Amino acid sequence: MSGGHVVITIDGPAGTGKSTAARKLAQLLGFSFLDTGAMYRAIAWGCLQQGMDLTRHDLVTNFARQADLQIEDQTIRLNGQDVTQAIRLPQVTLVASQVAAIEGVREQMVALQRRAAEGQNIVTEGRDQGTIVFPEAPCKFFLTASPLERAKRREAQLRSSGQTVPLEEILEQQQLRDERDENRTIAPLRPAIDATIVDTTSTSLEEVIDYLQRVVITKISSPRTIA
Repeated sequence: MSGGHVVITIDGPAGTGKSTAARKLAQLLGFSFLDTGAMYRAIAWGCLQQGMDLTRHDLVTNFARQADLQIEDQTIRLNGQDVTQAIRLPQVTLVASQVAAIEGVREQMVALQRRAAEGQNIVTEGRDQGTIVFPEAPCKFFLTASPLERAKRREAQLRSSGQTVPLEEILEQQQLRDERDENRTIAPLRPAIDATIVDTTSTSLEEVIDYLQRVVITKISSPRTIA
């Protein structure tokens, strides 16, 4: 990879720790970080705010194409409004997977993601980064965890932000979203053929990040690209 830039992809379902791991890995490597899930959440939030009929794929796609979506550090802005916290609400989480299944929306988001990675070293996380968006990336990961562990993590995350949602409800929504993500015809959730699978069920965040970093250093041939 000497002479170019390096893209590291981290895919997987919600609750596997991929967002936190990706952000920390990027910091350790001195790379940029891209949270692609936040992009779909932002579009979903915008559609909800407008009371849009999500079955009208043409309307949702048009909204996504016209939206001014800005992601800087950990702040997400949609049409000038800071939506960083709003897009994490449970109702947005559920709608985001519906929006992400719309072909026109994905085409727009994929274009934005590729543009964001141009000319820089980047760690990008989502559900189709290694399979669709950056299939030539030299280092790809797919994080997994048991459904119960993922739901518990989500419950703790919501509680820390002042929201109380029963574990059973989280499990139900999680299963619905998994089925939607895995079975959609456009960019279904699955590991890339050459992805390294990492089960985070019984592994601490520090251990996961340490493992990811060691794999990256082993796979990327030119150490100076991650200096």
